[in-house]
Amino acid sequence: MRLKDKVAVVTGSGRGIGEGIVMRFVEEGAAVVINDVNENDAAAVAEKVKAAGGRAAMVVGSVAERAVVQGLVDKAVEEFGALDIMVNNAGITRDAMLHKMTDEQWDQVIAVNLTGVFYGIQCAGRYMREKQYGKIINISSTSAMGNAGQLNYSASKAGVIGMTKTAAKELGPKNINVNAIAPGMIWTDMMKSMPPEVLQQMDAMLPYMVPLNRKGSTLDIANLALFLASEESQFITGQVIFCEGGMKT
Repeated sequence: MRLKDKVAVVTGSGRGIGEGIVMRFVEEGAAVVINDVNENDAAAVAEKVKAAGGRAAMVVGSVAERAVVQGLVDKAVEEFGALDIMVNNAGITRDAMLHKMTDEQWDQVIAVNLTGVFYGIQCAGRYMREKQYGKIINISSTSAMGNAGQLNYSASKAGVIGMTKTAAKELGPKNINVNAIAPGMIWTDMMKSMPPEVLQQMDAMLPYMVPLNRKGSTLDIANLALFLASEESQFITGQVIFCEGGMKT
């Protein structure tokens, strides 16, 4: 088992990519701390983990609050005795064209997607520095390269890349690997909630946009996260790995 006796925190893990990462980590032997703003979603994933014979704890709250993120680190240490892996996955969208975007839409996305990741890197990094070991995985997006109607989201995900590269330089001497995953079109609840006409347009364009000619799955991202969390990636840090089927951006 590639994560035997390891302890991981995965933010935004009540569904979607976060849930997929949790379940993959558990399959490989990790104990996990689940986090989501929706208590029912978090509890449902925790039950799945326990039904699979795994170990799980839960912290409900938004990563936009430092106390919640610090609580995740504290919960991992108190419940399982350590924190080895931090996955900063929580993210939201509040899409609008530039000329229509409100301050509230901007602030909400930056608070969760950018400030929340900063808190995750810092809170986990402080603990991992003392331990002289750790894996930090940040979830960015292909939208970091720019996407119409997502100025706030694109800015936040580009910022995640900058933080990843800087944190890797600062934490590398402490034997802490910091990397980012940039998913493309992944079939999650976030994508399923798009208007039907938009999904139809995406499906029509899929063969031209994605050489592998399919949407990604949460398992595609979870498998990559597993690699970055495992000992197999010990000499990889400061990298952004695009998991998007060769998508043209």
